[in-house]
Amino acid sequence: MERKFDLDERLINFSVSVIRISELLPKSVAGNHLAGQLVRSCTSPALNYGEAPSAESRKDFIHKMKVAAKELRETFNCLKIINKLNWYKGDDLNQVLDENNQLISIFVKSIETAQRNDNSK
Repeated sequence: MERKFDLDERLINFSVSVIRISELLPKSVAGNHLAGQLVRSCTSPALNYGEAPSAESRKDFIHKMKVAAKELRETFNCLKIINKLNWYKGDDLNQVLDENNQLISIFVKSIETAQRNDNSK
């Protein structure tokens, strides 16, 4: 049975989209810096979320989710900088920014729920 909402797959697809954008940035000091930063920050949420089910405790789970949310925010800011510099000419940048924002919202709610459940013990 296929799950309707697969966050793991969604994060991987998001990473692939952002990596494709990073590959098209200018080959300059600033372009290379942002491209490298972007690749690190956009892949981190998928990797941390992949580890979350194996967390050693609820606190460890919450920590992994917070790291993923932090990296999503970093990615969002990098993409906004790229957008303001007009470094990416593709029409899909706004879609990627929207997906990034949705993923941040999902993680914020998940963290809130996990913290609430941890406090109710």
